[in-house]
Amino acid sequence: MIGDDEMITIQTEVSRSARLRGVLAVFQTPFGEDEAVDHAALTGELRWIIDQGADGLVLGMVSEVLRLSDAERRQVVRTAAEVAGAEDVPLIVSVGAESTSVALRRVDEAVELGAAAVMATPPLTSLIEDEQLAGYFGTLLRHSAVPVIVQDASSYVGGPLSIEIQARLHSEFDSQVLFKPESVPIVPTLGALLEATGGRAVVFEGMGGGALLESFPAGIAGSMPGAEVVWAVVALWKALRAGDGARAVRIDEPLREMLRLQRDLDSFIACEKFLLAHQGVLPNRVARGPSSYVLQADVMELLRNLFDRLVEACRIGT
Repeated sequence: MIGDDEMITIQTEVSRSARLRGVLAVFQTPFGEDEAVDHAALTGELRWIIDQGADGLVLGMVSEVLRLSDAERRQVVRTAAEVAGAEDVPLIVSVGAESTSVALRRVDEAVELGAAAVMATPPLTSLIEDEQLAGYFGTLLRHSAVPVIVQDASSYVGGPLSIEIQARLHSEFDSQVLFKPESVPIVPTLGALLEATGGRAVVFEGMGGGALLESFPAGIAGSMPGAEVVWAVVALWKALRAGDGARAVRIDEPLREMLRLQRDLDSFIACEKFLLAHQGVLPNRVARGPSSYVLQADVMELLRNLFDRLVEACRIGT
């Protein structure tokens, strides 16, 4: 028989995870020309994201977390938490690390600063066997006071997580664990995870909104796109929820073409910062290097054209 304290804990976990729905935007970290974090620009970007209709904020891979020092990461989370708290939206913080002990410290820091959930990739620099991965995520889940989102970012960093491991985590931790599968092909992977959990797992589309059209019917909880055209992903999500297939297809076409230009982490960052600067959201498009991707003039022109098409697609029918 479940005791009162245990029931309160279960209800709290469900309540916390219930807020994690819809379009949760991964913000970019603005830098000055000296590559120092520009917190004033970050605050402006975060408020802009919320003004576009996003349901929450996320510090993730395209936030350049791998290129931030621990001190910088804490300050960025602090700034994001202040905005999220003032606007009453959830903040999700990436805590993945190359060791369990570092990841646990990051979980504690994120929770202390006000994160509604944390998100963890597996270690990225080595291939870990399934049993060790299950132990890594299980330790984080048992330790964390907030829900943990398991992120398979293997389409651009690290190795893929097996469906079996993710299903086992869901079976053991239920509403405390959520999922962001990005292993390609994304739609079959997402569908397999939902099938393996009896459709009960909370799963987010993680391909910038480019797989929303196909994955929405499976019963996903939302999307975690970059911030650059979050207004378009919000419009697409609303169209899908309203059953407006024609509008969803109109928005999906230029959005998908735009995302095809983003093939790895460095190209995601470059294209997203270009588009944020194009809209005046960021004062520049400075990203930390070294980078494997340089944005060429022809790609910039293509991005501008696709941006205009996307604006028009979202305007039609409104």
